[in-house]
Amino acid sequence: MMACHMTLSVTSLNVSSNANSQDPIPSVFHKLQTCKSTKEIKKIQSLITKISSVQHTQQLLYTKIISLCSSPITSKEFSYVHSLFSQIHDPDISLCNSLIRCLLSSKCKENALLALLMHVEMMYKGLVLDKYTYPLVLNACVQLRELRHGRLLHSHVIKTGFALDLYVMNNLMRLYGVCGCVGSVRKVFDTSPERDLVSWTTLIQGYVDNGYLKEGVELFFEMIEDGLRADERMMVVVISSCAKLGDLRLGQKLHKYVQSHKLNFDVFLGNALVDMYLKCGESDIALNFFREMPTRNVISWNTLISGLAQRREFKQALSAFNEMQDQGVKPDENTLVGVLNSCSNLGALEVGKWVHTYIDRNQIQVAGYVGNALVDMYAKCGSMNDALSVFGSMNTKDVYSYTSVIVGLATHGKARIALNFFYKMLAVGIQPNGVTFVGVLTACSHGGLVEEGHKLFADMWKVHKLTPQIEHYGCMVDLLSRAGLIDEAVEFVENMPIEPDSSIWGSVLAACRIQGRVELAEHVTEKLVNIGSEKDGTYILMSNTYASVSKWRDALKVRRAMKRQKIKKVPGCSLIELDGVVSEFKKGDKAHPRSKDIYAMVEQLTLHSIGTEAFSNGSEPLIV
Repeated sequence: MMACHMTLSVTSLNVSSNANSQDPIPSVFHKLQTCKSTKEIKKIQSLITKISSVQHTQQLLYTKIISLCSSPITSKEFSYVHSLFSQIHDPDISLCNSLIRCLLSSKCKENALLALLMHVEMMYKGLVLDKYTYPLVLNACVQLRELRHGRLLHSHVIKTGFALDLYVMNNLMRLYGVCGCVGSVRKVFDTSPERDLVSWTTLIQGYVDNGYLKEGVELFFEMIEDGLRADERMMVVVISSCAKLGDLRLGQKLHKYVQSHKLNFDVFLGNALVDMYLKCGESDIALNFFREMPTRNVISWNTLISGLAQRREFKQALSAFNEMQDQGVKPDENTLVGVLNSCSNLGALEVGKWVHTYIDRNQIQVAGYVGNALVDMYAKCGSMNDALSVFGSMNTKDVYSYTSVIVGLATHGKARIALNFFYKMLAVGIQPNGVTFVGVLTACSHGGLVEEGHKLFADMWKVHKLTPQIEHYGCMVDLLSRAGLIDEAVEFVENMPIEPDSSIWGSVLAACRIQGRVELAEHVTEKLVNIGSEKDGTYILMSNTYASVSKWRDALKVRRAMKRQKIKKVPGCSLIELDGVVSEFKKGDKAHPRSKDIYAMVEQLTLHSIGTEAFSNGSEPLIV
């Protein structure tokens, strides 16, 4: 077996420096060592075939392979390299490791599969694997989530004695963690004769990535008790677990650990802390820490913007985006999705259009999350034509694309068009999800399509195997109530397999008000009070129901009961976008910086519409 290494020279291949100047071999070696691609090597293939010496031919083949493996190669190039490898009579393990390492460097699944096939070939040829081979092949298994091949490797590791090698065992743990085998991760950890910080990090990562968040954090403290000191990478893993758990106290404890042990607040650790504080409901702390971060990248801004949006602090999310722009940080697709989500919820159409223009100007593909976010933004901002235009321009559409259009059309009262999109989605083979059916049933409700609604509701679980949730039952109750079928709606509610909530009974109560069904309204109100619903809406609906049939005394009793119990109506709010700035107004609100000017304008409008005499009553103008 040839004892060759990654770096070869003419001397290492026993080629005499005193060789005849006419000898072509040194020249060929030199050309091979400077080649950077298969294309260059093939140009000197004819020169190689002229060499008759078997020894020299083997050495040249070896040099060629090593030269090609110095940089990532495609699967097509590998077929040529493998053809050279097959001509080596007695390949050594170093050469095989170089081939596998080269394949894995591309991070391509196709090449990872070739690496596994290379391993099988090595076993077939009887090559003895070393401590470098096992981690390489395990890495290929990780890229492919190939558990069965990994277990085969595990058995070989035990048989060949490499279970004593820390690096091999850490890679085995990583494979089991990626494949979801938490028990196997723990077993390898427990049986490993040696453990280091990487071992603990891999163990904790295995638990956390598979949803065992509390157990992962507990292992962290177990490691600390064993006397090991965590590094920045481990703290990112553990703090991210706290973020998912929403455990602020634990998150603060970990933050103090970072400070007391003077760990480097790199961008990854900083991002994890910002994310943790946002998900634990501490937006102010997150913002303050974000501004103190020594270095920030686009992921830092994405963490802040998406975190604020998830907390429904949409105006702050847009402010953060504006600040990001001012600082010259280029947004990526994740940034744009977070911003568009905020625009959708605020009705900030102008900002959303600016984002759309930015996408077009930077030639970002309108597909996937970005395309879906654009469709959703336009639909929620009331611009269905733009939503449909974006939808039509998308080359690939998924269930979220169709759902955004269906929900948007349903909300705008375009029931039949919404259902046509639903049937088209089914025709192209895309399966609906629960949100799709919320849109479909809402369309039926707004369009008065009772029979079609019943059929689609039944198809949801009979055909599409989706279990109806409370929101789907709510849509059906709303459908029946809007159609004036109140008795059928009550019967439907009473036969529901899950406990109805306040929104469902609220739909029935609203229908009672419209049709003047006072007795039924009283019965529904009693149920709403018993389940602890929002009392202001319940009492107001009941009061309005009495008023609808001229039972003024009863309506007054309800209002007095509200006053006696100190129940205040939650004020509604309006959002207005002007020049890209979204302003929010509530009844009697004076928080706006230009509230005096606004109230003055309202007074002028009031004078203009109802005259000076009506205004003299002293009523304070209201901003609604």
